[in-house]
Amino acid sequence: MSDDAVPESPAEVLEATLRETGLEWENPAPGSYVVTLPGTRKLATNVSLRIGAHSLSVNAFVIRHPDENDAAVHRWLLERNLKLYGVGYAIDRLGDIYLTGRLPLSVITPAELDRLLGAVLEASDGAFNTLLELGYASAIRKEYAWRVSRGESTRNLDAFARLTDTPPAED
Repeated sequence: MSDDAVPESPAEVLEATLRETGLEWENPAPGSYVVTLPGTRKLATNVSLRIGAHSLSVNAFVIRHPDENDAAVHRWLLERNLKLYGVGYAIDRLGDIYLTGRLPLSVITPAELDRLLGAVLEASDGAFNTLLELGYASAIRKEYAWRVSRGESTRNLDAFARLTDTPPAED
């Protein structure tokens, strides 16, 4: 950019960065973006990015309210918050778990957006199995027993084999 060039707006930087990433995204309203981050544990994480007057807010649903063990789940989230970049775990009035954050518009660059989206992906997808184990162990055990009783595959439950006291399925 030359010295007399007009700086790009945060929206222009965001849209150019999203185009370059190849991620699926949409712009449902001015200053509002929804980005789909593909995962390996969680199929996908939808991220809402909103450009405000002074900041970029980020919000992403992680997982619904735990069925059990709320205190351990919340403690794990709070401890994990100490290690996160740009976002933190939060719960809504129903107890559903989200990631939320806010960055000043002055720091919005392609590198910063990449770092932020990477942090969201790791905090959502990377933590997904741990959150399932902590908050849904009984449901996982019931699902496993039901599948075994019907002779159905348990392959997609292999990550939770230690909860079911069974070795992962063989290829």
